[in-house]
Amino acid sequence: MLNQNSATRRMPESLVLAISTIVLGVLVGCSSVVLSLLLSLVEHVFLNFKETMLNPAPVATLPWHRFGSVVIGGIIAAIVWYLLRSKTQGPVSINAALKGKNMPVLPMVIHVITQIFYVGVGGSVGRELAPREAGALIANKWNQILAKTGLDTLSTESQQLLIASAAGAGFAGVYIAPITGMLFAVEILLKKVSMRTVIVSLSMSTIAMLIGSLEKGFQPYYFITDTKFSVALLPFVLIVGTLAGILGALFRQACQWAEKNQTHTKHVLWQLPVVSVVTGLIAAFILPQIMGNGRALAQLSISNTGTKLLYLLAIGAILKAVVTVFTIRAGAAGGTLTPSIAIGAAFGALASPLFGIEPQQGALLGAVSLLAASQQAPLMALFMIIEVTHLGSDAYLPMGLGVCLAAAFSRLIIKPK
Repeated sequence: MLNQNSATRRMPESLVLAISTIVLGVLVGCSSVVLSLLLSLVEHVFLNFKETMLNPAPVATLPWHRFGSVVIGGIIAAIVWYLLRSKTQGPVSINAALKGKNMPVLPMVIHVITQIFYVGVGGSVGRELAPREAGALIANKWNQILAKTGLDTLSTESQQLLIASAAGAGFAGVYIAPITGMLFAVEILLKKVSMRTVIVSLSMSTIAMLIGSLEKGFQPYYFITDTKFSVALLPFVLIVGTLAGILGALFRQACQWAEKNQTHTKHVLWQLPVVSVVTGLIAAFILPQIMGNGRALAQLSISNTGTKLLYLLAIGAILKAVVTVFTIRAGAAGGTLTPSIAIGAAFGALASPLFGIEPQQGALLGAVSLLAASQQAPLMALFMIIEVTHLGSDAYLPMGLGVCLAAAFSRLIIKPK
């Protein structure tokens, strides 16, 4: 009788999946809002700075104030990550969760908050991993709740779909980019594009984006002026797309080396503070735009209108790549999407005078090409740049070609598995 009653309570899998998509979209969107507010709070407290589209770097903050923020924040983050990783049950990656591993609530929440904290104080690493992990954590717990209530009609494949979609929705809620969130889920995590995966992930990302927009609005993440892309840019794309593909592949390999050899022992207590000191010195005396996830360096590259800052962009691209890699190697957790955009934008802006094109166009084409290569996700890269800049349809041709070239030439270095 008990088994019969339990069976009658079970709902069709499609209905459970639809309800889960809506519920998770709302919950993940709320988590994205909380993380965005937390980032703003940390920046205000440590840097007396409010990040905006037109003011993405704390250039008005005194140099020693910038230095102190990164160093003090680095020491705090190092202690937290050491304590977290020394526990028996520490943070669990999204890929591990997709394979069925449980994500413990408290360690994951602390881990996510620490990532946002370290980026907020000026640490050089992407902030996009935190909302993705928060989304995956919420979906992981939701799947467990369904199982405990007897509504576990979801197959393992469907549970994986919810976790991947929630991770993408976390990104969508922070960057107001639902197509990018969907493509992150299906192109990078699931590696399976079907009607089912697209509907669930895009629906969840759209809901999360709508919730996130209540705090962030619908403004673009990067500010660009009105610009028109034309076929005259194709010679530039042929060269820069190819070179960006190679550079992006090298950056990907460097980040993978850093993650594979990341410090998880007590050495994080001195290695991350040392990297933070280096970051702070660069931020104080050379380039404040080195701080944070790369938004500031990318915006500097996009807004550059002459040749006076080209040397600074060259230094910035190199330093951003090196500091980000060694920040991850020293024990910090974080993403590499936005650092890739920053490095690619600086590279594209540097090359633009050689072809007589607008630095803004060169920066955007360099950014999308290097991003496609570093993430090995051409579709996600293309739509991410479109969504975070609000570019028009005329950008699809040169950017599409750049993405294709970058993805193809990156395979000369990154061998397919």
